[in-house]
Amino acid sequence: MNLMNVRRLHSLRIVALACAALLSGCAVNAESPQNEKAIACDAGNPMAETTLYFGLSRPHGPDITLGEWQKFVDQEVTPRFRNGLTVFKAQGQWLGNDGKVAKEGSRALMLIHPLHDETSNKSIEELRSIYKKTFAQESVMRIETTKCVSF
Repeated sequence: MNLMNVRRLHSLRIVALACAALLSGCAVNAESPQNEKAIACDAGNPMAETTLYFGLSRPHGPDITLGEWQKFVDQEVTPRFRNGLTVFKAQGQWLGNDGKVAKEGSRALMLIHPLHDETSNKSIEELRSIYKKTFAQESVMRIETTKCVSF
């Protein structure tokens, strides 16, 4: 597979994962940062919800194992988000260049954190970078929304 086909496949994969996220009930919030202060919550406070999508297939080699995934969560995610997190098992699919539907197991990681918090943002970007480097991934999709949260 040449580089152009790999890039096209990657782009289609991201679109498929985004569609899957929207269909599973995740909403993309198009509000600007200026409007976030105007959000009124009947219960709780406005907070950021970040969902990251991690593919489990390597471009060359075996799929990422459950043990490898859990080690990543234990060693990289948990120390950065000790207050809590949620992991969902997911299945992405997209139309390949050969006209066949390609499927890939994935994990979605949902994090709730303060709005516009630089520490959280830095930690999220570190996670994306570490995962891509460790598991030879081209991308880790990030979706941001604002939610009313009460504990």
